[in-house]
Amino acid sequence: MVRWLAHGHISPNILTLIGVAINVGSGMLFGFGRFFWAGIVLIVANLFDMLDGQVARLSGRVTSYGGFLDSSLDRLSDMVVFVGLMVFYARDTEFHSTLNVFLAGAGMMGSVMVSYASARAESLIPKCDVGFLRRPERVVLFIIGALSTVRGSHNFFANRMPAVLWVLAVGSYWTFAHRMYHTWREVNKSEAREAMAEAAAIHAGKAPEVRHEPSLAHKAI
Repeated sequence: MVRWLAHGHISPNILTLIGVAINVGSGMLFGFGRFFWAGIVLIVANLFDMLDGQVARLSGRVTSYGGFLDSSLDRLSDMVVFVGLMVFYARDTEFHSTLNVFLAGAGMMGSVMVSYASARAESLIPKCDVGFLRRPERVVLFIIGALSTVRGSHNFFANRMPAVLWVLAVGSYWTFAHRMYHTWREVNKSEAREAMAEAAAIHAGKAPEVRHEPSLAHKAI
């Protein structure tokens, strides 16, 4: 399929936009409480998210703007799902839960901070992708929470979305803190290396010059 899309002159940016549009549909389904179908739609949306990069590489159309567009719209894709969950748990239904609204909001803010910390850190250090709760993990957790939702079921493995929100809320801030620490450590290492190199350069520049005094024989002449 990737080869067919690459040879069919389909723009990777179009695939990115289609994926985002499907993610918006998933967020709306979450808002209406159609969790199972929201999970199915989320799987389809993220297939497009995987395809765009592969098509770009295979067709030789990797561009800086394409990477920027994909990264930016990934944030939107994350947030629409969180907003959908907040809407669902805020509605006046039997599933109303102020705690779950708070957890979804906290998870959304944490996910944004994780992405921002990485983007900002990489202007200072080569790479900052540490932490266990990145976007792929968040998507998988959403899918697990959605597909496990079976109304009226008392099975332990059913209706795991509230547990997923706890993991997303706590895990996002843990990952954010990890990236902050990692960046601090790497920046300090870099500054220490630069300071050592500068000190070595200064020392080399001020090294005493060896003066060759003329010998007594030369003075006599």
